[in-house]
Amino acid sequence: MISWIGWLIIACEIGFWVFVIAGLVARYIFKKDKLSIILFICTPLVDLVLLFATYFDLLNGAVADFIHGLAAIYIGVSVAYGKQMIAWADKQFAYRFAGGERPVKKKLYGMEYAREERKGWYRHFLAYVIGAGILGLIILTIGYSEQTENLVRPLMVWTLAVAIDFVVSFSYTIFPKRAND
Repeated sequence: MISWIGWLIIACEIGFWVFVIAGLVARYIFKKDKLSIILFICTPLVDLVLLFATYFDLLNGAVADFIHGLAAIYIGVSVAYGKQMIAWADKQFAYRFAGGERPVKKKLYGMEYAREERKGWYRHFLAYVIGAGILGLIILTIGYSEQTENLVRPLMVWTLAVAIDFVVSFSYTIFPKRAND
C-alpha cells in the first residue's frame, strides 16, 4: 500500500507538469509571457511542498521508509533536470501549437557523443548530491535511529546507480561511439 508521502510524490509530479503545461499555454496560446514565467517559477514550489511534508512527517514521529527516501531523490532529480525538461517541453509545444521549428535531435558520434554522455552524468551527479544532501540533513536534524535508518537504503541504491552511470558515460571517452553503432 502506498503511503500518503507516496501519493504526494505522484501529486507533485502531476503538479510539476500541470504548471509546465499551464506556463506553455499562457506563453504560446494566450501570449502572456509574464504569467508563463510565474507559472514556471511555481514548479520548484511543488518540490518545497514535498520536502516540507516529508520532513514534518518524519519530525512528527513517522518511521522512514523507502518512499521518504524516494521523495528526496525526486527533489534532486527535479532540481537538476527541471530546467532541461521545461526547455524540451517548450520546444515541443512551440512546434506543435505555435508554428515553431521542428525539434530535431542531432545524431552524435565520437568525442561529441562522449562529451554529451559526460554532461548527462554530471547532471545525474548533481541530482544525487542534492538528493543525498537532503537525506543527510534530514538524518542529521532528526537523528540517526531506527526512525531514519531506512533513508540510507535508497541512498545506497542510488549511489550504485550513479557509479554504474559514471562507468557507462565515461566509457565513451575511451571507446567513442562510431557512426555505425
